[in-house]
Amino acid sequence: MTAYIVRRLAIAVFLVVGATFITFMLTRVIPGDPVMTYVGRFATQEQVDRARIELGLDQPWYVQYARYLGGFVRGDWGISLRTHRPVARELLERLPASLELIVASMILGLSGGILLGMLSAAKPRSVIDNAARVVSVSGVALPQFWFAMILQLIVGQMLGWLPLSGRIGLRLSLLDPVPTVTGFMLLDTLIAGRFAAFGSALSHLILPAVSLAAYPMAMSARLVRAKMLEILGEDYIRTTRAFGVRETKVFTRYALRNAIPPIATMSALSFVFTLVGTFLVENIFSWPGVGSYTAVAILSNDISVVMSMTVLIALAAILLNLLVDLFMVWVDPRIRLQ
Repeated sequence: MTAYIVRRLAIAVFLVVGATFITFMLTRVIPGDPVMTYVGRFATQEQVDRARIELGLDQPWYVQYARYLGGFVRGDWGISLRTHRPVARELLERLPASLELIVASMILGLSGGILLGMLSAAKPRSVIDNAARVVSVSGVALPQFWFAMILQLIVGQMLGWLPLSGRIGLRLSLLDPVPTVTGFMLLDTLIAGRFAAFGSALSHLILPAVSLAAYPMAMSARLVRAKMLEILGEDYIRTTRAFGVRETKVFTRYALRNAIPPIATMSALSFVFTLVGTFLVENIFSWPGVGSYTAVAILSNDISVVMSMTVLIALAAILLNLLVDLFMVWVDPRIRLQ
């Protein structure tokens, strides 16, 4: 097991280097001068030349890339060209907001998808199964940003049931802000004993979380249905039923348990996909996370932020897949690491 983890981590290093290199080269061919983002439109030529030297953009591309990798290893992720602040600090400030949104959406998506898949597998070709398949296909086919705007228009604007933007009510954020302890608004309001603020934070979380939950719910529902129908046709399931085991126990203990490994793999991929999906959804709901921060950085050609976010997504994908592989070995003893 130790040798396997070391080997996977060694491969992860090469994957991260490859991802950063591709992103670095792409940022160099995007139209626009990043120095102008740093100094502003009304800077003099002398200020532009000085900033180019300060940022190291006067050096060859391979020198710039080597300097970036060296700084990344030391924890220096560069300076934002737009805000002139360290990128690592700005990402850490905004990461809890995005993680709160992603975790909420994954809980909604996976729990709803697993339940939907089990109902479809229990009654194949029924009305429930047909409806579940329509929901699954729609969740995969419809863009998340479009679904977010539809929810915002209908539920927030027309019906007025839920707030349209932000993490908490404007009055609370300005006049009586919640003390920041963890960065997770729901936890911070509970720690502070501010239950009215907790209700406001929860109501602001629902719409963006549901928007991001559509994809993992659709994927998990399709996967659970297909896997459970396959498992329910096995000989040992028919034998279990012949011994008079309750159908609920057959589904939960035998069928669903054997469907966990592929669900875990899909969950890791969905987490990364949801992280990327926050780029547009956070902008739509004015959610102050790393997604909206990165979207603005892409539009303004803030290459330090784009590079750092690329590395963050690559690390999340690699580490989550490693954890899922180890989890699958623990859940299913038949799997052997060769």
